[in-house]
Amino acid sequence: MAEKTIMLVCSAGMSTSLLVSKMQKAAEADGVDAEIFATAASDATAKLAEKKPDILMLGPQVRYMLSDFQKRASDIPVEVINMQDYGMMNGEKVLREAQAAMAKAEK
Repeated sequence: MAEKTIMLVCSAGMSTSLLVSKMQKAAEADGVDAEIFATAASDATAKLAEKKPDILMLGPQVRYMLSDFQKRASDIPVEVINMQDYGMMNGEKVLREAQAAMAKAEK
């Protein structure tokens, strides 16, 4: 089992799949043991219960769901992925943001 689990949520779970693969490559390059996966907003509640992620990151297109997810996942950080990083599919930067948010939550 991975040391950290990062869950990405978007409208349909499709657009984030490329970002997931870029984040996984960045994690492997840095020796970070993380399970990173994407899911559609409609499946997110089930995946929260099933996978118990350490962080939930919302795609910019579902940022309007932030407060709802903060209530549902009150014990983990919930962040909105920077729109520019998302658009550029900057997996390394999104991974860094996830790591920073998890580290801050652990304090």
